[in-house]
Amino acid sequence: MADLQRLVDDLAARLGRPLLLEDRLQRVVAYSEQNGPMDDIRRDSILRRQSIPEVRQWLRAAGVHEAPGPLRTPGAPHLGLLPRVCVPVRHEAALLGFLWFIDTAPAMSASEVAEVAAAAPAVALALFHESLATGLASHRELEAVTGLLMGEREAARQLIEAGAFPQGRQVTVLVARPREGEADDAVRLALEQGLLALRRRLSGHHPLHLVRYDHAALLVAGAPVAADEVHAAVSVPVVVGLGRSRPALAEAAGSYAEARHAAEVAARVPGLGRSVPWERLGVYRMLTRAPGAELHPGLEPLLDEAQHLPLLETLETYLDLAGSAVATSRALRLHRTSLYYRLKRVEELARTDLKDGGERLALHLSLKLARLSGRYRPRDSPGF
Repeated sequence: MADLQRLVDDLAARLGRPLLLEDRLQRVVAYSEQNGPMDDIRRDSILRRQSIPEVRQWLRAAGVHEAPGPLRTPGAPHLGLLPRVCVPVRHEAALLGFLWFIDTAPAMSASEVAEVAAAAPAVALALFHESLATGLASHRELEAVTGLLMGEREAARQLIEAGAFPQGRQVTVLVARPREGEADDAVRLALEQGLLALRRRLSGHHPLHLVRYDHAALLVAGAPVAADEVHAAVSVPVVVGLGRSRPALAEAAGSYAEARHAAEVAARVPGLGRSVPWERLGVYRMLTRAPGAELHPGLEPLLDEAQHLPLLETLETYLDLAGSAVATSRALRLHRTSLYYRLKRVEELARTDLKDGGERLALHLSLKLARLSGRYRPRDSPGF
């Protein structure tokens, strides 16, 4: 990377123009001091490390991916894009990236464009070597982190010896997964891009990450990272589960299992919020281990009819508050007479007795299980 940055700075200084280098996927690799005309697209590309999809589509339509040599791309006022000169960077005909100059105030001369084209092979060679080194390192890291989260202690030694994680520091794992639905390719790409950006920002925590088919894991050293950091970095709605810290990297699998468990529950029980530490799962820590458990038979007809939702919400709040009518009336802003009427209706419809401790426990656990399965979706209850 140092060679690429030196080449970019040197070329920009010779031309007296700011320069930006992207890889073939139009992710920012290096850029010079931006002391000339700049549009919002250039500014956002530097901040986000990648241009927005609409701009990438516009430039692809202009032919930058097929161009054998330098070309000028028109401005796009509707996108806030100034005219540019693009010099494709190729190594043995393979496209590796693009050198970009803003082509205004004044426009680049033919001799300046030719100078950039003459410098492109050196940039291509440096970018090729960088991609080989990065690809090899990324592949090795991917294998090691995968093994680590599967409980392979040897993987921890490999990561520490490679300098990817400090010796003797505690580790904490966070897991992000889609708030709703399955993780498709677009979601996985957003997770990958977000966590890569977060790793750059949190370099002091020596972060590692892994994107799986339905979730992504982030490992950090030292003090745990706030889940809001993940939400801010990932461009799609996710829930985040946090595992407990472990004293050494070799024990990361335990923190990962807790974080993944917490994220799964948070995705099923929206009332828990978008970020859930494993310690705050409460009864859900146990209930998710018994997915085949049967519900209280008296609740079945109530769960199947939308008209009974207020009764179920009242019952759950009453049981959450240890059977306190005073606290339940206050929480639901319900007159005591109305509360007693609803509880009586529950007893009649569910053929149960709320004075029976065993029945109350069965009903309470059944409501929580129904939340996990999606059969019971209260409107505003926190659901703890």
